[in-house]
Amino acid sequence: MVNQEDKFKKVISHAKEYGYVFQSSEIYDGLSAVYDYGQNGVELKNNIRDYWWKAMVQMHENIVGLDAAIFMHPTTWKASGHVDAFSDPLIDNKDSKKRYKADVLIEDYVAKLEAKIEKEVKKATKRFGDAFNKEEFISTNPRVVGYKQKGEAILKRLGKSLENEDLADVKALIEELEITDPLTGSRNWTDVKQFNLMFGTKLGASAETAMDLYLRPETAQGIFVNFLNVQKSGRLKIPFGIAQTGKAFRNEIVARQFIFRMREFEQMEMQFFVKPGTQTEWYEKWKKTRLKWHLSLGLGAENYRFHDHEKLAHYADAATDIEFKFPFGFKELEGIHSRTDFDLSQHEKFSGKKLQYFDHEENKSYVPYVVETSIGLDRMFLAVLSNSLQEEELENGTSRTVLKLPAVLAPTKAAILPLVKKDGLPEIAHKIFEDLKWDFNVAYDEKDAIGRRYRRQDAAGTPFCITVDHDTLEDNTVTIRHRDTMEQKRVKIEALREIIKKEVDVKTWLLKM
Repeated sequence: MVNQEDKFKKVISHAKEYGYVFQSSEIYDGLSAVYDYGQNGVELKNNIRDYWWKAMVQMHENIVGLDAAIFMHPTTWKASGHVDAFSDPLIDNKDSKKRYKADVLIEDYVAKLEAKIEKEVKKATKRFGDAFNKEEFISTNPRVVGYKQKGEAILKRLGKSLENEDLADVKALIEELEITDPLTGSRNWTDVKQFNLMFGTKLGASAETAMDLYLRPETAQGIFVNFLNVQKSGRLKIPFGIAQTGKAFRNEIVARQFIFRMREFEQMEMQFFVKPGTQTEWYEKWKKTRLKWHLSLGLGAENYRFHDHEKLAHYADAATDIEFKFPFGFKELEGIHSRTDFDLSQHEKFSGKKLQYFDHEENKSYVPYVVETSIGLDRMFLAVLSNSLQEEELENGTSRTVLKLPAVLAPTKAAILPLVKKDGLPEIAHKIFEDLKWDFNVAYDEKDAIGRRYRRQDAAGTPFCITVDHDTLEDNTVTIRHRDTMEQKRVKIEALREIIKKEVDVKTWLLKM
């Protein structure tokens, strides 16, 4: 566990050092759980968003996009249930005076059990070597089976207590498990209470006439209230989807783990409208499709798993999370939910307007059912960044820090480096830069020795370095160096565009799905 904590600290410091993520308002001592994306971070974020959008909208003839406003009529949030039920179970420690999410304290306890399982597996792998059967060991080893059963029982009880709003039992569970305050080790807890997570604001010219508004806590409602506008103007037939990316805001009391849980964050969501009765097959289809999208980036199949919800929202008939193995354990990256007709029916009820689809084949109107896929862009950013950061020991006894980002997502695709700052080499390098910049985000770097520049680009995640040297003057060739293998090849200048395109093109990556 210590190694993983150290790794996470390295990810956070690397993100700052290489212009990926900064603490918001840092010169004023920062704002807790709010972050800014730096010059490399904004490029990576845009590339992830673009990769999702192309896969979700451009590749599907029956899915279209939307960009709904952050401010919405306040009745929206009454209809969606957020005013009455969008809250977290919180608990205070009387000694440390710190506030925690009660369910997260319990989930962290279960995560420690999972870490113990991993420790046992590692020990057994070492002991048995090639003869080791991991699946058999996990299902038969008494200690591992015990940890697994205990964890499952805890989560089941927690899910049931939250579903029944039995906050007293949530506290009882914390006490039974002897969960302590992470800061002080104290077990002196208050009762568990619910706390609404929406940020309130006002709209209007004067305090007397101002209307109470909320910053949207999710992007989905903008899709639901525009369902008929999009369907009619686009003449769309069911099944069809509406996709959207955008900011959402939650007053997270326990915001932590860097950009994993923030107060201002970005979502990438798609609501897929289907005929009632077909939602199960679409739910299964979207589960497979979304996992394939993740796997296409090559972050390792072993780092993903499905986690079906024990506790279903009252409107859902199925829900699962795609969890990713972050440095702090498996956590939710994307949610896939079968939401039935709850959202459209609620907005019908509260607005007094019909939100129905007329099915010409069946010659009748109905409220469609919805299958949702919802992924946090910031969480995806953290998954990619933390998975890609590696320390490598090299054959010559030295080491290098390399950010092995999927090339399709890398902020800068290639760096053009003149070997020296004279003899006409910078001029050729600039000419290559000017030519490639129309197709790719490229960088020019002439400062420091060439080896140092390679290391700098490795750490920044640039897939290619192109070196212009004295031979270039003679034969119009350059050295192209691959970040991941450090392999160097001599190629013609006019071949560069195709070589880079082959590695960074969205089509190359999405075809892996």
